[in-house]
Amino acid sequence: MSKIKDEIILRGLKENNLKNIDINIPKEKITVFTGLSGSGKSSVVFDTLATESRRQMTLNYPLYVRNQMPRYERPHADLMRNLSPVVVVEQRSIGGNYRSTVGTYMDIHPLIRLLFSRIGKPSIGSATDFSSQSSFGRCPECSGFGKVIAPDLNRIIDFDKSLREYAVKFKPLSPSGWQGRWMMTGGLFDPDQPIKDYPEEKRHLLLYGPPEGERVYAPFHTKHGPQDHEWDGLLPRFTRLYIHRDISKLKQVSQDDVLAVSTQSLCPTCQGSGLNPEVLKCRIKGLNIAEYDQLELTELLEELTKIKDPIGESIAQQAIPHVKQLVEMGLGYLSLSRKMSSLSGGEAQRVKIARHLGSSLNNITYIFDEPSAGLHPEEVDRLIQMLKSLKDQHNTVIVIEHDLSVIKAADEIIEMGPGAGVNGGEVVYQGKLEGLKNTKAATTLNPKLKINKNPRDIKSCFTIKKASNHNLKNISVRLPKNALVSLCGVSGSGKSSLMLEAFPERYPETIMVGQDRIGISNRSTLATYMGVMDDIRSIFSGSTARPAGLFSFNSLGACPTCKGKGVTKPDVAFADPVTIRCEACGGTRYSDEALSYQVLR
Repeated sequence: MSKIKDEIILRGLKENNLKNIDINIPKEKITVFTGLSGSGKSSVVFDTLATESRRQMTLNYPLYVRNQMPRYERPHADLMRNLSPVVVVEQRSIGGNYRSTVGTYMDIHPLIRLLFSRIGKPSIGSATDFSSQSSFGRCPECSGFGKVIAPDLNRIIDFDKSLREYAVKFKPLSPSGWQGRWMMTGGLFDPDQPIKDYPEEKRHLLLYGPPEGERVYAPFHTKHGPQDHEWDGLLPRFTRLYIHRDISKLKQVSQDDVLAVSTQSLCPTCQGSGLNPEVLKCRIKGLNIAEYDQLELTELLEELTKIKDPIGESIAQQAIPHVKQLVEMGLGYLSLSRKMSSLSGGEAQRVKIARHLGSSLNNITYIFDEPSAGLHPEEVDRLIQMLKSLKDQHNTVIVIEHDLSVIKAADEIIEMGPGAGVNGGEVVYQGKLEGLKNTKAATTLNPKLKINKNPRDIKSCFTIKKASNHNLKNISVRLPKNALVSLCGVSGSGKSSLMLEAFPERYPETIMVGQDRIGISNRSTLATYMGVMDDIRSIFSGSTARPAGLFSFNSLGACPTCKGKGVTKPDVAFADPVTIRCEACGGTRYSDEALSYQVLR
């Protein structure tokens, strides 16, 4: 009797652009999905396989627990069988919280805090007392941020403009916000006079508020009529509302918005650690917790292995595997205190991968979304070995990838296509590497590179002098103008530090295109993001004499049934959620009135 082939069986896949396709994915192998962007790779791997696995995993919990968990809609497919639990390593950026560090992301830092609370001398208290986010642990000077932030007057105010002309460049305090409107209508300041022409006393009142001991009030118009509101000065108000508060909890302004109009300097009290000086007195073998955080991971590994105290050793042994994983991924030069937001794309990819490699579980399906992105060709070999080690532990590895080195290392290749969007959604090829050569697949194993034999003459350059951001060693660089310039080097070598930090500091007018996803909300479309819809709405408004908002599904023109979403999600209580195309607008998102107008070409 022949052995039954162990594989994931997917039949009748119709998610997004998939054209009712059937796929079998072998287990305990490395399967690479390739093809053009938009060909349907993510629709198979993420929107179908991963979503269904997660959905079925939640079914193992009681209903009252499932109500507290993420809920997944059943993918559009006829049959999905032999799925196993999934671990997904996506491309999306990490470290959205400005406090997030390598240590917190990898769950190493909580163990270090526990270590200091148990064997550090002099003893401080609980592990939470060693956190810059606790009431005792945070530095009283900088509130745990590590830097002293102060408003930069010249960044906030354009003295050549009036209040009505947006002299206040910080949006929440400009005329677009209620505080800016109050400044113009409260009677204290002339809204049409340039700030530079204000009398000295009036300008001081605007910027710094009334003299100490005095209070000034101005009427603020509410729906209940004018009410007196105290004016405390632009800079004191900015400091109180946007520096002395947790910006992450505010909806209309981000930490980057605040830092863009502020100056930063290292906190003299905590020396950038964000910790209370009392906490910094606690040491293990001469090092306090801030110094532990700043050690390179290779040095940290040595310190942890030196700990022989029975309690301390048991805690250190839990942290060591995570640190080793980062070192083996070539990230030994990082420290626990390194901000996640400051990592390059390649470094971030490897940290995400390292987070999942310490597990001893098997029979898991690991899904990677272009793990080679941001990696130097030399580092891709290490990535391939990591994928093979996961497979050797009896796991299934599925990779969406374009890198030929990773494709050639696969046990099975599935090419989606033949084109993208409506022209994709089909399986063009499935099989071994050798068979790919004789197909019409877009992926070619021997690409021919075209070299520009007539590069432009360099006539002028951008100059960066003595850059020292992160690991840059006081370097000076000249970058040719009006030319395509490529920066090379292994991930973590300083490319991002040079081009995404040092360069815009010298040339603030720089337009930067990063690796972050561009979808801001579920209402964002390609047309709205690119600004095309603004022109379309203007054309319709000009031709029909109707307001432009009528031709927006985010405004007056929204379908009243689905509120401009194009779909509805009926309340199905504890059952799996379901998304239905709006019957009123047919998925167009617009109201009948908006759709009744036409512009003839």
